Amino acid sequence: AQQQRNLDNILSQHPRISGGKKSKKEVCASSDLEVKNTSPMSEQDSGILDVEDEDEDEEVPGAQDLVDFSPVYRCLHIYSVLGARETFENYYRKQRRKQARLVLQPPSNMHETLDGYRKYFNQIVGFFVVEDHILHTTQGLVNRAYIDELWEMALSKTIAALRTHSSYCSDPSLVLDLKNLIVLFADTLQGYGFPVNQLFDMLLEIQDQYSETLLKKWSGVFRNILDSDNYSPIPVTNEEVYKKIVGQFPFQDAELEKQPFPKKFPFSEFVPKVYNQIKEFIYACLKFSEDLHLSSTEVDDMIRKSTNLLLTRTLSNCLQNVIKRKNVGLTELVQIIINTTHLEKSCKFLEEFITNITNVLPETVHTTKLYGTTTFKDARHAAEEEIYTNLNQKIDQFVQLADYDWMAMEPGSRASDYLVDLIGFLRSTFAVFTHLPGDVDAHSTMSGKVAQTACMSACKHLSTSLMQLLLEAEVRQLTLGALQQFNLDVEECEQFARSGPVPGFQGDTLQLAFIDLRQV
Repeated sequence: AQQQRNLDNILSQHPRISGGKKSKKEVCASSDLEVKNTSPMSEQDSGILDVEDEDEDEEVPGAQDLVDFSPVYRCLHIYSVLGARETFENYYRKQRRKQARLVLQPPSNMHETLDGYRKYFNQIVGFFVVEDHILHTTQGLVNRAYIDELWEMALSKTIAALRTHSSYCSDPSLVLDLKNLIVLFADTLQGYGFPVNQLFDMLLEIQDQYSETLLKKWSGVFRNILDSDNYSPIPVTNEEVYKKIVGQFPFQDAELEKQPFPKKFPFSEFVPKVYNQIKEFIYACLKFSEDLHLSSTEVDDMIRKSTNLLLTRTLSNCLQNVIKRKNVGLTELVQIIINTTHLEKSCKFLEEFITNITNVLPETVHTTKLYGTTTFKDARHAAEEEIYTNLNQKIDQFVQLADYDWMAMEPGSRASDYLVDLIGFLRSTFAVFTHLPGDVDAHSTMSGKVAQTACMSACKHLSTSLMQLLLEAEVRQLTLGALQQFNLDVEECEQFARSGPVPGFQGDTLQLAFIDLRQV
């Protein structure tokens, strides 16, 4: 069956050589060649038939060459002569039923290696090949109805055993090898006229499980990529490195191309790495669908559904974990926002990549769309939220150092130390935002919208914190001196807001954050 399959593959690739029957040596040679290229199992270890390389045109040995049937024929003859043929028929069928039950009992550790599965399938194939031979060489010792009934039992037991055992398997490459073995098992028995549709249906169930094992594996891959990233733009010193990165990730920017070396890509290492791993995942999904007799739309649908899970569940979780890490810095968060912007733009190239593999056009009625864009948008929003929270926590730490003497007779000569330090921190933070490297639109949206929102949110938070200090219940009375000191601090805040720490604010929008505080 393995040789036949390889031969079919070769003939479908080279239709010219389909004329004339091939000698066994040619079949072996061609199947060897084909096996090396495509099949994960070599023809020797498929274990279905051990082919001896003898005379030129000898066929692959059949059941009669591997098993001595003469005792069965002799018994049948003797019982027939004695007029008790029916007794022997009943005895033979009863014994074979018992043997079938033994053969169909899988060993408990079958799921641990491919060999475990292979032995199990070989026993079943052996059993039915022998029965098929008996059916065709004796007049009615067994009949079609008896064999069909046995096959029904075998199918249900085999499928139940495979469901149980394959669910223990956590290694995607073993699941893939198992699939190839089941396809071979089904093709072999189909060659003997047994119906095998149920096996192919069950392979679709195993496919869901294969997807799950892939998702687990890729979860680790993404975690490693994100953990080892330095979250700073990729520097390039020469044309070769530049071309290499553009080859790994679809990025075009006329401005950046014109710049002299050394220059920097706006994104960090994890962008091309994650993009390539998504493509690797798509290839891994495709591997399972080979030989399952699926239409290209079914394959396309399966790949898209699995890729959507990879993006919305696996990659999304990994990104969220990085963003929510305890000591993640603002510059890292800003870099994540830039990175996810670029990955979101690359989703249309992933769509094209899938279309090229499956030849199903995206306009097709039932085509599932990739939800990658939502994953990257969500990650970006999470990173933005984290920036705002992060800034507010930093402001709280500074404000905790405030130590006003509400009974002071005279104000100090300048704003309080804690506030001067706090404003200094805010200035340097927003300078980071404003000097982001990168292409124009990622740059303007980044340092524009996010920086503005972050700055406004920081000013409002600072204003509220100062208001709470002033109106604290424990402060029962205060002097004019204390109020004048507090006024110096509020002026420092207003001065910061006027200085335009982040470009793009209309008029005195930012100063409005402190207007209530000024009134009080």
